[in-house]
Amino acid sequence: MKATEIERKFLVRNDGWRANAGTPNVLRQAYLCDGDQNSIRVRLIDGRSARLTIKIRRPGLAREEFEYAIPVDEARDLLLHAAGHVIEKTRYRVLHDGRSWDVDVFAGAYEGLTLAEIEMASEDEQPDLPQWLGREVTGKRRYSNRAMAAALCASPALRDAGG
Repeated sequence: MKATEIERKFLVRNDGWRANAGTPNVLRQAYLCDGDQNSIRVRLIDGRSARLTIKIRRPGLAREEFEYAIPVDEARDLLLHAAGHVIEKTRYRVLHDGRSWDVDVFAGAYEGLTLAEIEMASEDEQPDLPQWLGREVTGKRRYSNRAMAAALCASPALRDAGG
């Protein structure tokens, strides 16, 4: 399915989000190529379902996104061909001011890092920002999952979840 993804991303400063968090999903994801502009990602969700996603970079915050369900066994095989680290994180859907935020609590090489992101309908949208957010990191390459997967080791600066 093709979609346009427009999102903003933030560090998370404290656990205030947990009061409104839904059921978590454990994600394992890897990138299958390491091009500068576009990416191909495989994601295993709770070990029970899987998605293959192709993202095409465009100017600004928007990206074209093509996403497809794939068999779990094939996703497990594809994870073995990661171009870099396999990212491990637990994702929570968190409601704030009638909007759904994704809060990712990282494990493995990025243990201690927590990021929040919100998808928007347009780049001009100004969602109400929760108090538990820290510094905005939208467009900061080192906080993209793709860049983290490509890194040889986790930087202590990345694990600093403060604002």
